[in-house]
Amino acid sequence: MPELDRDLASIQEARHLATLARQACTAMADFSQEQVDRIVANMARAAEANARPLAEMAVAESEIGVVEDKVVKNLFAARDVAEHMKGMKTVGVLRKLEVEQVIEIAAPVGVVLALVPTTNPTSTAIFKALIALKGRNSIIISPHPRAAKAIYRTAEILQAAAREAGAPDGAINCLTMPTLEATRELMGHKHVAMILATGGSDMVKAAYSSGKPAYGVGPGNVPAYIERSADIPAAVGCILASKTFDNGTICASEQSVITEHIIRERVRDEFRRQGAHFLTPEQKAKLEAVAITPKGSANPAIVGKSVATIAKMAGIDVPHGTRVLIADLDGVGKAYPLSVEKLSPILAFYTVNDWEEACQVSIDLLNYGGLGHSMVIHSRNEEVIMQFGLKKPVFRILVNTPSSQGAIGATTGLTPSLTLGCGTWGGNITSENVGPKHMINIKRLAYGIKPYAVSAPSPSPIKSAAVAASVTGLTGGAGAMSTADVEAIVAAVLQRMQAGRG
Repeated sequence: MPELDRDLASIQEARHLATLARQACTAMADFSQEQVDRIVANMARAAEANARPLAEMAVAESEIGVVEDKVVKNLFAARDVAEHMKGMKTVGVLRKLEVEQVIEIAAPVGVVLALVPTTNPTSTAIFKALIALKGRNSIIISPHPRAAKAIYRTAEILQAAAREAGAPDGAINCLTMPTLEATRELMGHKHVAMILATGGSDMVKAAYSSGKPAYGVGPGNVPAYIERSADIPAAVGCILASKTFDNGTICASEQSVITEHIIRERVRDEFRRQGAHFLTPEQKAKLEAVAITPKGSANPAIVGKSVATIAKMAGIDVPHGTRVLIADLDGVGKAYPLSVEKLSPILAFYTVNDWEEACQVSIDLLNYGGLGHSMVIHSRNEEVIMQFGLKKPVFRILVNTPSSQGAIGATTGLTPSLTLGCGTWGGNITSENVGPKHMINIKRLAYGIKPYAVSAPSPSPIKSAAVAASVTGLTGGAGAMSTADVEAIVAAVLQRMQAGRG
């Protein structure tokens, strides 16, 4: 028998994993909360113990990001997410509403398909596996081909830890031959109940078009506004800490800085002091040529790369130790290539007159590829902060904090998550940080508490007509029936009775 080609073999593997995952999900359906929590805790411990080797594998394979920062992301997924889930009920009765007489009961979603990107490969795999199993679901991971080995190794470690704590085989699965055909097969497979999509826009759209319930994420063209009342050194420090983290690969990282003329030079001096380099017009043109594609999107070759690497690609000289490249822009859109999401240590810089103008520039940037995602404001003016909260078309408005770390819940009170919903504005089904509560169905046992009057059934039209007619005939009224009328009614009744018996 001839050997299957890669595409066919990957489809066969996808079907096999779907069957294993379905069997595991069925086996876990009757697990108690204690069993589930024991499994999840063991997975988290294993992920924490392997945070560094997995980070090293991810960077070596994908050539994206910084090892130390990927260690931090792995630990965030293992520690912060696990801590957030501790004590959370996902099995049995969740709550009883005494007044409404409604009892809410948790039920598993089923088999979850997780699409994992190359930018945050191992941390995203850890995160999605933890929240899936917290809901008694099994998971199949479809890895990005450029980080497939690191993601598969992550899945192996998690499955071993889950099995050690009592989970069945097949609770955590990962494609070894990631292809578009295999992913499409899983998206449409009858055993797959839900899709967790993190990746490029085309992949997220495919997930939403699959006919399956899907949680996806949109792009994050995040503006950062430094308002005149801000603590400028702190604001610049936050932006650089976020933008340089893992070379800007988190989708919530700042993409543009907006500030006011009145503090412009102080802001620019502070950026320079903390290691940023402002590009000359000639340098900006060279950077645009390599960083942005003719279609107006970021060149994948610069995503997650260091400043030194990007500068070399563009043929520009920058001071040694430069942390971020900054380009002055006067507008937003295709005529201003660096106004898009860049996922690298590159920032656009805008100067405005006041906060109302900053509002408009922020909205323009968000409309150019960031609707629903995130933005950040650095200010000590609560009225301005609230105006930004009320008027911006995003679902995470972060205040005086690094955007990357704030949006995922590391430095804010938001749900710790590596899947950030963008709501209907961003084409997503949720505007929240996706977490364990999105991984369960909720049944509701509802008792009757309101009176309902049951009316007597109305008599049939024929019977009513016959009775009315007979009464009229018997009373000898003006409408008294003839013999022919009576015979016609009787014939109609007999015909209906005969039809009923037939």
